[in-house]
Amino acid sequence: MDINTLVQGISAILVPALPYLTEFGGKMAESAAEKIGEDFWEGGKKIWGRLKGLFESHPAALEAAKDVAAAPDDGDAQAALRQQLKKIISGDSSLATELEHLLGQLQQQNVTVIASGERSVAGQNFNNSVIITGDGNLYKSE
Repeated sequence: MDINTLVQGISAILVPALPYLTEFGGKMAESAAEKIGEDFWEGGKKIWGRLKGLFESHPAALEAAKDVAAAPDDGDAQAALRQQLKKIISGDSSLATELEHLLGQLQQQNVTVIASGERSVAGQNFNNSVIITGDGNLYKSE
């Protein structure tokens, strides 16, 4: 997985969870699962548990996390968080591998498939299948 995809996946889980995971978010952690969903809460706890120490040792990263915790809907704060994540992850290939594995586990637990566009196909586990899109296509099974 490339670094940008990894950072996008990690931040998608962290952003809604940070206000509940951090003391500077000021929100009650007990209500987090109800507010953001069990999957995001559990995933956020796992990811933040791994990254918290690294953020604390990088002042700019910690500031970005604080900004997201204070305003999770702020696109600029989210972008700053992604930039700091990219810096931290790109400097440590074993961390990148670990986070990629963790993200893969979390995604398997909660699969979302989206087909977008005319004649798009979406699904999971297409085994021994034929998928045809377009006009006037014919398929003969053997």
